[in-house]
Amino acid sequence: MADGEHTTGEILIVTGMSGAGRSTVANALEDMGWYVVDNLPPQMLRPLLDLSGLAGGALPRVAAVVDVRGGSLFTELPEVTRALRGARQQLRVVFLDASDDVLVRRYEAVRRPHPLQEDGTIVDGIRRERGRLASIRESADVVIDTSDFNIHQLASHVVELFSESGAARHTLTILSFGFKYGLPVDADMVADMRFLPNPYWEDDLRALTGEDAAVREFVLAQAGAADFLDAYTAAVTPVLEGYQRENKRHSVIAIGCTGGKHRSVAMAAELGARLSAVPGVAVRVMHRDLGRE
Repeated sequence: MADGEHTTGEILIVTGMSGAGRSTVANALEDMGWYVVDNLPPQMLRPLLDLSGLAGGALPRVAAVVDVRGGSLFTELPEVTRALRGARQQLRVVFLDASDDVLVRRYEAVRRPHPLQEDGTIVDGIRRERGRLASIRESADVVIDTSDFNIHQLASHVVELFSESGAARHTLTILSFGFKYGLPVDADMVADMRFLPNPYWEDDLRALTGEDAAVREFVLAQAGAADFLDAYTAAVTPVLEGYQRENKRHSVIAIGCTGGKHRSVAMAAELGARLSAVPGVAVRVMHRDLGRE
């Protein structure tokens, strides 16, 4: 190693919408042993990484919370991040998001103004912030939609994503959902199960869910179900392998049907079982809308 060069451990940049849970994420990371720096100007990222290199094993994992509180300095985050990515393979950007109505409710609950609200409303501040963060969200390694999380669920989610347990190089979340409740905003890939007959129209299956054996057997027996699973597994496998080569540590595959109760639940579970065989990938299956109808 040449003079002036230092190796670092894992570096995490936490950013995103105000009110989406940055403080909760920072606290969870700190509880797991990360060295967390809050409200860091992007221009200070390189000195921080140099410091972590000088510290050697004393700072193996560093998380920096960067957001619009940095004012005009924050606009340089994309440029700083691009400059660091080439030399810092362990650098990842985590973007926290939530729906506008959820963000409004959170601000109203704490009775605080949005940092970009100025003389307008909370909604005005949220819109301004979304505009400023659009390119950052697009280039983020991990996008977490916190709309349906309370602080405890979000903290648990962070532990699952960023703990050191296991040897997986990539964490894949397979998320079933109902189209009538909206697309998951953090999905990397989306598949539509509405090409399969709906168990809802079977009297003996209507009250059951895709977690019940009878529904699962009904769905998997339909024409096209097995073909889809075979073809989709084959198509996604090289994507997951590529994600690992590119150091993308987390992705979400959203599997949808009308209400997120029958077809998507059954197919998500089956797809999860198949993709669990991909080397280096840890798979977890979640059902966003199960129980909503």
